[in-house]
Amino acid sequence: MAKMLPKRTLEEIRFANDIVEVISSYLTLKKSGATYKACCPFHKEKTPSFHVNPQRQICHCFGCGEGGDVFSFVQKYEGVDFMTAVSMLAQRAGIAVEFDDDGTDDGGIKKDVLFKLHEQLTQFFQRCLTQVKGAEHARQYLKSRDFTPELIEDFKVGYAPKGWDNMLKWGEKNKFSMAELEAAGVILKPSKPDAKVQFYDRFRDRLMFPISDVQGRVIGFSARLLDKDPKQAKYVNSPETALFHKSRILYALDKARRPIVNADQRQAIVCEGQIDVIRCHAAGFDTAVAAQGTAFTESHAQILKRYADSVVLVFDTDKAGQDAAIKAAQIFIQQGLAVRVAQLPGDTDPDSFIREKGAEAFGRIIDSAVSAVGFQFDVLSERENTDSVVGAMRASNAVLETVSMSASSVQRAKLMQEAAERLNVPVTALQEDLKKLKRPRVREAPAEAAAPKAPVNRPVEEVQLCEHLVHTVDFPELGELVSKYLPLEMISDRCCRQLAEAALNSMKTGRTILDEAREFVDTTGELPVFLAGILEAPAKVLGSEFSRTEAVRDIILKIWRREKEAERTRLEQSQDKQDQLHATELTMLLPKFKTWEDGAEIIEIELDLDD
Repeated sequence: MAKMLPKRTLEEIRFANDIVEVISSYLTLKKSGATYKACCPFHKEKTPSFHVNPQRQICHCFGCGEGGDVFSFVQKYEGVDFMTAVSMLAQRAGIAVEFDDDGTDDGGIKKDVLFKLHEQLTQFFQRCLTQVKGAEHARQYLKSRDFTPELIEDFKVGYAPKGWDNMLKWGEKNKFSMAELEAAGVILKPSKPDAKVQFYDRFRDRLMFPISDVQGRVIGFSARLLDKDPKQAKYVNSPETALFHKSRILYALDKARRPIVNADQRQAIVCEGQIDVIRCHAAGFDTAVAAQGTAFTESHAQILKRYADSVVLVFDTDKAGQDAAIKAAQIFIQQGLAVRVAQLPGDTDPDSFIREKGAEAFGRIIDSAVSAVGFQFDVLSERENTDSVVGAMRASNAVLETVSMSASSVQRAKLMQEAAERLNVPVTALQEDLKKLKRPRVREAPAEAAAPKAPVNRPVEEVQLCEHLVHTVDFPELGELVSKYLPLEMISDRCCRQLAEAALNSMKTGRTILDEAREFVDTTGELPVFLAGILEAPAKVLGSEFSRTEAVRDIILKIWRREKEAERTRLEQSQDKQDQLHATELTMLLPKFKTWEDGAEIIEIELDLDD
């Protein structure tokens, strides 16, 4: 069942989050008359066209059309769904939210309980690290890796003590049931049916790295083995739970997402492991993230694309790391991201390199990162002789596999040009080979990633009607015309229909159109964006009051004529004689909708008959 909140709670959260204050926490706003403006965060621009209206509590970009209310902004900026945006704003305002459904996972465990369990368990692991005598080897390990107390605290690193039932004891003490502990993935059942215990701890004698969602809530753990034991995995992660889905989680994204968005090129650094990410953040590279115990997936790339336009991959330098970098690069390219690969010297990783050479040297490595095609060619050159015909063909096929992943014609052209230079062959030769790959998954993308989004295709006459109805406070007769002569169900576009209804209701209640529109709980965010665009659009040059009234009359006639034409078309396709006769009558009737005197008379008759 979908999560929903009572309208009164939504309004309470909206009221507690002034849109100027919220957006100011993301962007630098400058006062401009009665509004504020900034460069739009949703497309690239040099001249600010993103406006925030404190009186109406809406925002709108005149460049790309994005906008809406405070919920819409957070939803778009953070790349989350409507209810997550609501939760984030509620948390910001200190408002406790209770959903209309029971907020449970498939096993009947409330997700709020799981969030609470993970948070308290994180604190328990942190206390174990600092206070338990048996955690000395964990403390020494962190000291050997140059983890400062501040760094440990910042990333909430902890220690899971030795033993098989610590979680059960902790759960009992903190009033968490075995079912809740199992749902959180911190205990599991023995594989042997004749085992003496019902459950045992998943994490034992391991360094604990909490994993958080984009809101910073702990949803799982990654546990590192401290003692070398070939029989045990180096890392053990939380299993798939109601909260934790490793294919959709990027480690430290909660810390990195805002720095990524604010970076000049919206560039993310992608590492292989948690310790590498932590070291990057400690050294000032706070846009670093990592996949969580799995290879990079399409979901990872889609999530990162919400915040980043480009990525720099910094993987291990061994063969496995090189192969993983190439695969990850292909996935990111397929999602429309610009990709470069940084090459560390020797057998180093980001953690060891930064500790040995320093942040400045690592910054130079990042700056000198090569394109995905350049890196792939370097790797292939090390593995075989690309000067030979066979070697060149193999390298060409491998590189074209990467190039073909791109949905952008501009990106493909750039990568193709570089590949041709490295292979010392004409670009046309590679273009011919690329055509042979015949990859239907490639979709043409706009030449510029930052191009404004395509407008929603709404009926022109309905949009024009809305542009007039937002002025019903000054021209109440417009609302009276629509209320009398145009049943709202004849407005086909949902947003136009809801805005028209809000305008008519505002005439009855005295509330603003914005307040009335907020009665529609729109989880898609489409209505606030549409309404903001209508309200913030520059006023059109209008004639007298009579001309505005005439314009609305003309729109009403167009909508009626459209409906009658559609009805006639349907009747003409029928085999029934009565339907065909009615279609002929409609053909004779349609010209009367060209003038208001004739059209209004017919509409009045139609509506009376419907009654």
